[in-house]
Amino acid sequence: MTNLRLCYQTIEFGKTDIHLCTLRNKQEFHDPLGIAGELGISSAAWPIFGVIWPSSLVLAHHVSNYNIGIKRVLEIGCGTALSSLLLNKRHIDITATDYHPDVEAFLTRNSKLNGDALIPFERTGWGDNNDNLGRFDLIIGSDLLYEDEHVELLSNFIQQHSKPECEVIIVDPGRGRKNKLAKKLFKIGYTSTFFKPENTDYLDSSFKGYILKFVRGE
Repeated sequence: MTNLRLCYQTIEFGKTDIHLCTLRNKQEFHDPLGIAGELGISSAAWPIFGVIWPSSLVLAHHVSNYNIGIKRVLEIGCGTALSSLLLNKRHIDITATDYHPDVEAFLTRNSKLNGDALIPFERTGWGDNNDNLGRFDLIIGSDLLYEDEHVELLSNFIQQHSKPECEVIIVDPGRGRKNKLAKKLFKIGYTSTFFKPENTDYLDSSFKGYILKFVRGE
């Protein structure tokens, strides 16, 4: 990380503070060994994981008051893993995953920055089919549907990693693919609900997207 310009910030969730080390901006790039390039991550796409996006904030605020109990939770496409760090602070059984090779280093750094236990992490792609994640009671994510091809990849990944009774919560900024995902997940037993977040005063501008909730087996 020494060749990257970084930013430190604190995000408040009621009386809970989450401290974050992120990239300073979306122009940062550091792939000296070409690892990200070999994974198909371009220099333009490289920094996307390392900044906080509005959808990530919406997801974190949504789960901050969510009754999770003893459920096993997976955050997919975690990026800065804000929701994972928040749930980890609450001692929730949270696992994070992302395709980007530098996510784990930031996640480890931020877990330590918050004085919490390290969050289990696995770097994997939705189409890899060779991870060791297992199955979960609750799957969360934000801003995942960039391309049409992501709909099938994501639905297959959810199918592989969801228990027979499972909830899926995805925050989508309005990329126009939520109905396509709902149709795919319906085929494997999920019912869907879309709704606007109740309060987004913590964002710099209005949020045009939706919270997507999918439920199976309840």
